[in-house]
Amino acid sequence: MASIEKRTTGGGEVAYRVKIRLRGFPTQTATFERLTDAKKWAQHTEAAIREGRYFKSSQAKKRTLADAIARYEKEILTRKGNKAVNARQHLRWWKEAIGAYTLADVTTALIVEHRNKLIGSTNKYGRELGASTANRYAASLSHVLSVATDQWEWIDSNPVSRVKKLKEPRGRVRFLSDEERSNLLAACKTSDNTHLYLVVVLALSTGARKMEVLGLKWKDVDLKRQAIVLHDTKNGERRVLPLQGHALECMKAHAKVRSLHSEYVFPSDVKNQPMDIRTAWENAMISAGVHDFRFHDLRHSAASYLAMNGASLAEIAEVLGHKTLAMVKRYAHLSEAHTSKVVARMNEKIFQSLS
Repeated sequence: MASIEKRTTGGGEVAYRVKIRLRGFPTQTATFERLTDAKKWAQHTEAAIREGRYFKSSQAKKRTLADAIARYEKEILTRKGNKAVNARQHLRWWKEAIGAYTLADVTTALIVEHRNKLIGSTNKYGRELGASTANRYAASLSHVLSVATDQWEWIDSNPVSRVKKLKEPRGRVRFLSDEERSNLLAACKTSDNTHLYLVVVLALSTGARKMEVLGLKWKDVDLKRQAIVLHDTKNGERRVLPLQGHALECMKAHAKVRSLHSEYVFPSDVKNQPMDIRTAWENAMISAGVHDFRFHDLRHSAASYLAMNGASLAEIAEVLGHKTLAMVKRYAHLSEAHTSKVVARMNEKIFQSLS
C-alpha cells in the first residue's frame, strides 16, 4: 500500500514523500512538491507494480521485446546450434505478436492473452496447436526475459514467471500400427527427399529424436562397431545407439554415396548444415494416409515396439536416454503380457513342489 508523508523543511518549504510497500516487491519512494502529484504517482506506480509494468531501469522503456529477442538469438541461440530450432520458431512468433512493445509494457497479462491465442490455432501444415505447445512457446519467451533480467539488467523481473502453466494432457502414446508403418515407409521411399526413408528408419529403429538423427555427423557413426554415438543429447549425457538389421544395412549403403562436402550424414543442399525434412515429412504423411502423427511419435513407436517385444521399462529408458523410469511408465501397459509371463515363470518355479 502507498503512504504519503508531509514534510516541512527548515525554510518552511513543504514536500510530500510517497512510499509504496507491496509484498514481494522492493519498496518504492519518491518526493513531490504538490500533494496531487504525489497521489497521482502513487496510484499509477502501485497499479503498474501489480500489473508487472513498473521497472526502475530506464532500459525497460528504451528497449523493445524485439530488441531482447534479437540479442538473445545472437548471444544465446547461436551457441545451441541445431537444438534451438523450436526456440527460434517460438521467438519468431512472439516477435511478430508483441515484438513492438517496450519491455516495460510486456506484462504478465499481455503474455497470457497472446499465449492463449495459440490454442486452437493451426500451423502451416494445418495442425491444431494445444496447451502443451502453448506452454512451450511461453517457456521460450521466459528464458529470453530471464536473461534480460539476470544478465543484461534490462528489466527487474521476468513477467512470464507469474504466468500459470496451462494444464497439459497426459503424455500420449501414439505409435504406428503395422499397416500405418508399412504405408509410411513406402511413402518415404518415393519421396522427393531421397534421405527421408533412412531418416525415418533410424528414428524407428533407435528411438532417436528428430534433431539427433538430422544432426548426425559421420565421425559419430561407427559401422564396424554397429553403433552411433550421440555426444550432444537433450539431457546432456553421451548416448550410444545400436545399429542393427535393416537400419545397419541402409546406413552401409548410404555411406557408399555420402557427400564429401559435408560432415553431416544428412546435409542440406544449400549449406553445411542438417537438411530440413518438414515438407517432405508432411507430404509423406498425407500420401500414406497417416493422421494425428508427429515425427516425435516415431520415438514413441520405437519405445512401444520394445515394450511389446519384451523389453523392461529400465531397458526402454536406457535405449531412449531417460535418466529415470518416470518418462517410460507410459509404455508399461504395453509390456503387461511380458510381465505376466515373468510372474507366471516365477510362480511355476517357487510353487512347483506344491502342485
